[in-house]
Amino acid sequence: MKRRKWLFACVLTMLLAAIALTGCGSNNGANGGSNASSNGNAASGGAAEGDGAGNAGGDQAAGSAALDAIKSRGKLVVGVKFDTKLFGLKDPASGNVEGFDVDIAKALAKEIVGDETKIELKEVTSKTRIPMLNNGEIDMIVATMTVTEERKKEVDFSDVYFKAGQSLLVKKGSPIKSIDDIKKGIKVLAVKGSTSVDNIKEKAPDATVLEFDNYQDAFSALKAGQGDTLTTDNAILYGMAAQDPNYEVVGEPFTDEPYGIAIKKGETALLDAVNAGLKKLNDSGAYKEIYEKWIGETPATN
Repeated sequence: MKRRKWLFACVLTMLLAAIALTGCGSNNGANGGSNASSNGNAASGGAAEGDGAGNAGGDQAAGSAALDAIKSRGKLVVGVKFDTKLFGLKDPASGNVEGFDVDIAKALAKEIVGDETKIELKEVTSKTRIPMLNNGEIDMIVATMTVTEERKKEVDFSDVYFKAGQSLLVKKGSPIKSIDDIKKGIKVLAVKGSTSVDNIKEKAPDATVLEFDNYQDAFSALKAGQGDTLTTDNAILYGMAAQDPNYEVVGEPFTDEPYGIAIKKGETALLDAVNAGLKKLNDSGAYKEIYEKWIGETPATN
């Protein structure tokens, strides 16, 4: 009997010990899980902080990515117009593209990559230039581009480098002498994607506006009698009038059209480099020389 009681006591003691150990093991496991979770959160938090730092670094890198790419390739790729006399016009015989915007672009290439010949000119139109910039096909747009609040949502602009105003081009002897003569029944020719379309619809809502892909097509249509007048910035119209003396620019400009150089949004280093280049052109007198060469007069001073 005593032996049975002793055995029972031993078994009971062992069972209680086992239960106690199991409980401890369970608690340790819970603590281990808690610690692991805590460490995991800390690691996650560390990763989050690392990501934050990475993003900050990424933002900084993004701000200089375009400029770094330009310097790495040793060449500036610029979107210019090929159909706009005085600003960007391609000579079909030589294949050269010349104009005010082209000379500004070359001067910026000299400032950014150290050589004005280290430049590639790609044709853009008013319709294609922003998509080409944002697709990475070009580094910047130097193409008679008016700075507007709407466009600022898509691109960043440099300081204004040219001031124009919208006007009208007509055949000499036309009864149209100013914006006041654009009435119902008048056909006005303009270019797709330009601010000129919106402006003329606002200033002369009763007129019929016909849109073309580029300036040469619009000018050809005017000469073919498809419209009564062509409207865009006066600087561009003067170039057309220079091509054909049978046409003239009439009336006073009815808008302000400040031109800026467009850069992909967020590329702050490149934007700063462009603005620094423009300032240097002004300070050195080189801008004045380019302006007089193409526009035929001294630029107005603010």
